[in-house]
Amino acid sequence: MELHQLQILRELGALGSATAVADALRVTPSAVSQQLAALQRGFPTPLTRREGRTLVLTPAGAVLAAAGTEAIDAMAAARHALDDFEAAATGVVSVSGFHSVGQALFGPLLRELTAAGDAPTVQLTDEDVAQSEFPALTSRYDLVLAHRMEHSDPWPADGVRSVTLVREPLDVAVAADHPLASRSSVKPADVAGERWVTSRVGYSPDDVLRAVSAVAGRPVDIHHRINDYGAVSAVVAAGGVLGMLPRFTSRSVDDRDIVRIPLRGVSTHRMIDVLARPENLRRRSVRVVVEALRAVMTRLRDDADGGEHADR
Repeated sequence: MELHQLQILRELGALGSATAVADALRVTPSAVSQQLAALQRGFPTPLTRREGRTLVLTPAGAVLAAAGTEAIDAMAAARHALDDFEAAATGVVSVSGFHSVGQALFGPLLRELTAAGDAPTVQLTDEDVAQSEFPALTSRYDLVLAHRMEHSDPWPADGVRSVTLVREPLDVAVAADHPLASRSSVKPADVAGERWVTSRVGYSPDDVLRAVSAVAGRPVDIHHRINDYGAVSAVVAAGGVLGMLPRFTSRSVDDRDIVRIPLRGVSTHRMIDVLARPENLRRRSVRVVVEALRAVMTRLRDDADGGEHADR
């Protein structure tokens, strides 16, 4: 039993003939007959009968048509409730972010939405997972802040939508007294022979370091694997190792004792995207949060680049 079959049954009782029903619903009389026959197969009691050449409801059919009217009305109410829900700028929007983007964006996002006034309430969670695991988080959160290397495969299109916030380079980080600290840029051959602190496998810094090794034609010497950029910065500042820091989203790190240097000759960019289920992006409240994230990230990028969007 399907809702449109109940609608046809109701209209038959109201309009008095299958032809009139077909005209009202803008379908063929044959389609009306097929749907009524499909509905009848679900019930042992006849729902319609012939009076001459006209098809009319039986008493059982009239009872089902009346009950169907209530079901149709309930479905219409549900649709209107969903429309109101999707159109509302307020409500609760859950947002997941990996650690560095959470440190950089969560505070400014809350301030951005507070300044907007009639805005959604966000519930924030940190989920620092490997690149391949981000799409699955969309089943638990309305919005998922995710990262992937620019040269890697795009996010799956089946059931997930992505909105790019920024294309972010990773820079080499060295101690302030390191011989490379005065350089305006470095190449893989300049840094491949150094000792390194990098991320765990499956995260952006490790991906870039693998590319450095491939281009330089030599293995890199990895001494530490740390995902937290504040800890990476502290280890680099202590001397003896180089690290990789995202240019925009690790600005909460104390840079007094380190220097960031652009890396040339390999792809260092990662994409920071918002992932969501398509149905969630229909909600106005969710779209308001996406636009706030865009505004915050744009300011963060402009502040880091001094108003310039190109690589230094």
